[in-house]
Amino acid sequence: MKIIACYSNKGGVGKTASSVNVAYGLAKAGQRVLLCDLDPQGASGFYFRVKPSKKLTDDRFFTDVKRFTSAIRGSDFDNLDILPANMTFRDFDVFLSRMKNSRSRLKKALKSVDSDYDVVLLDCPPNISTLSENIFRSADAILVPVIPTTLSERTFEQLLEFFAEQELPQKKIMGFFSMVQGTKKLHAETMEGMRKAYPKRLLDVAIPFSTEVEKMGVHRAPVATFARSGAAAKAYDALCQTVQKRL
Repeated sequence: MKIIACYSNKGGVGKTASSVNVAYGLAKAGQRVLLCDLDPQGASGFYFRVKPSKKLTDDRFFTDVKRFTSAIRGSDFDNLDILPANMTFRDFDVFLSRMKNSRSRLKKALKSVDSDYDVVLLDCPPNISTLSENIFRSADAILVPVIPTTLSERTFEQLLEFFAEQELPQKKIMGFFSMVQGTKKLHAETMEGMRKAYPKRLLDVAIPFSTEVEKMGVHRAPVATFARSGAAAKAYDALCQTVQKRL
């Protein structure tokens, strides 16, 4: 089982949209996928019309295998299940701080579904915390959406610096450009500069800024289910294919 995290230490970069579309794309390619929403806002579950289990609280997530597995919900799509978030997930850091071996707790929890899925995809909250350290250590790959602007470039640099300081393997990081507007000179210049600066950390993939992605909230479904021939769906397909090759 491979663990893929979709993470950014900056909010509003298309993280959840990427999680939903990558999970759908991998499932459509024949992988058995569990999309695990770790963000208490629960947007991934919303997109798939899945209600969260109120019985899966922050402590039981890490300690109660039966409660963890019973909270998993089937989606409307083959090979794709969802573990939806609820608001108690906001206390993950408080709970983890009280536990022994807190840095490895997430991986231990996910081992309970090791034989059931080929891929577990984590939709992560936008911060650097005890939970995110668990994510960094547990994941085989970390997808990082980056809007090609100065501030997003800075947060990407901060993430790389954090990995270096904590002696975490930077090779896990797979950045890709998100919400790209082709008409903006700044976007083009930033993408060119970052690809030169981080050739090994950035995938050759760019997700366009698109109304199709925004309409996911209306359709409550992945882009490819209602705009299959659109630029966004094709870009997410390219992202899925690239991730599969890297793994």
